[in-house]
Amino acid sequence: MSDGMFMCSELYVAAWVGRTEEVVKLLTGSSHPRGIHPGACCTTGEVTAERSTLLHIAAGEGHCNLITELCLRDSTLLSSANSSLDTPLHSAARSGHADAVEALVRLAASSVEDDRLREIVGGRNSDGDTALHLAARHGHGEAVEVLVKLAPELASDVNGAGVSPLYRAASISRSDNIGPMLKNALHAAVLQEMVSLLLGWRPALATDVDRNQSSPLHFAASEGDCSIIQEILTRAPHSAYMQDSDGLSALHAAALMGNKSAVKLLLKFCPGTADIRDKHGRSFLHAASLRGHSSVVSHVTKNRMLEHILNKQDSEGNTALHLAVQAGEHNVVSKLLSSGKVQVHIMNNEGQTPSDLIENSTAFFSMVRSVVNLYAYGAQFRPQRQHHIKEWAGQDIVKWRVATSKNFAIVSTLVATVAFSAAFNVPGSYGSDGKANLNGNGMYKAFLALDTAAMTTAVVATILLLVYGTASRPHRIGMMLGFFTAIAAATPTSDKKSTLIPLYMLIYNGIWIMIMVLSGLAMPGSFRVVLQVVFGQRQHRLKRRVNRQYPFVVIYAFNMLLFIVINNLALAAVDATGNLKVFR
Repeated sequence: MSDGMFMCSELYVAAWVGRTEEVVKLLTGSSHPRGIHPGACCTTGEVTAERSTLLHIAAGEGHCNLITELCLRDSTLLSSANSSLDTPLHSAARSGHADAVEALVRLAASSVEDDRLREIVGGRNSDGDTALHLAARHGHGEAVEVLVKLAPELASDVNGAGVSPLYRAASISRSDNIGPMLKNALHAAVLQEMVSLLLGWRPALATDVDRNQSSPLHFAASEGDCSIIQEILTRAPHSAYMQDSDGLSALHAAALMGNKSAVKLLLKFCPGTADIRDKHGRSFLHAASLRGHSSVVSHVTKNRMLEHILNKQDSEGNTALHLAVQAGEHNVVSKLLSSGKVQVHIMNNEGQTPSDLIENSTAFFSMVRSVVNLYAYGAQFRPQRQHHIKEWAGQDIVKWRVATSKNFAIVSTLVATVAFSAAFNVPGSYGSDGKANLNGNGMYKAFLALDTAAMTTAVVATILLLVYGTASRPHRIGMMLGFFTAIAAATPTSDKKSTLIPLYMLIYNGIWIMIMVLSGLAMPGSFRVVLQVVFGQRQHRLKRRVNRQYPFVVIYAFNMLLFIVINNLALAAVDATGNLKVFR
């Protein structure tokens, strides 16, 4: 700047707010500032601490009237640079004010020579960024479009990091646009939702690939943005058949991320892509199964046009069911089996059926669910001499869990016992009639509520801990019923409803929540499937094999059935007891 004088506060505020008339008064001396230089006129050469001018401020805030006024007064402001070498055009582009960008470029075109115009529009800051780089980096599509229309030659410039504005999702004018990993502009645009603008400038970008041979459609499918996928497919439907260096198509990318809507859209436009295999011979169904995306798998099982890939084998002979079992994705296993279209006896190149791959599982519940589901659908193991069969390698882990859960259960049982006994050693003791002396007292009612909560949660915790390793404990529910009945007996008739209803609801809801949680999380399959595993005799040889290799499975399934039946009966008993004691 010519004088480098720091900007007075009145001028700064007026410019920032966009009060053109006030700025003009301050510059002409009609209004005298009380700032740094009292009694004198303000000038267009004043700067902020970062050496930004009035035009920087006006451009950054998008005040077009003020921009026009300042440029008419001093056209040198157009090329002024602050301490970061940002020009006013940089400020407008960074903030995304497209109208301010257009105003600055048009004012520069009308007031300076061509060489200087190119210098202003293509000026670089300390990072080597042009205004177009900044607009693209911050995702300001309108500002990008204005700059490209007014100065298309900027589109191929690279900044200090070797990145073009096109890679920053700006626009397109030439085909030699580069960025990290050789990604073109459309790759970045996919992530910044500016694909329509880019394809409008150069449709051929839809088939450009980066160093990994990924196309823009790969990025769009991975993101799962259907509007972008549709835009690309409308202009370049054949891009759906492009494969990256790993042989993955856009359909694979969508399946790997579990983007069901993207999968459906890609198949709608290009159903033939379902047959594309990656370098391991895997289809998109293999990819979805391996990652556990049951929604994608479910869509495949319901689509008749896709039935032919359900039993396809990869280069190692694995079907989607093999990979789902291997990954421990029991939800996918269940979806595949329930379709009734998957062959459960197919062997891979190692001679292993899906059932054989369960032995590699290290998670107990994953193992149980896989065994139960495969058993229910008659899945066989590979032919093997019986003395070669070894127990599942995770048996020691299960035994450790059982021992640990028992230790924790002892603690919760002690808490429940203390809470139970506390209710019958109440403050104030009992009267000759057997009723608590403090009945009706607010603090006594609070004691009963807190003691009931402690006892209920301790019993529930005990059952939750024990049910995973051993048989369920119905006598714990009996303990809760006994507790409630004893409290009811010691409560006067006049106080029963106000005292016992909250306690009854606490116990009842505690049991209900416990049963619902365990039914949803711990059941290894549907009720029908578990019944078939426990009591079914039609597959005697298969059940004998399961018992030999996975002895915990049938026991666990039986315990879960026992748990649900007994505790549902207990829940009904609590309900009956509550009605008898509280509402009588």
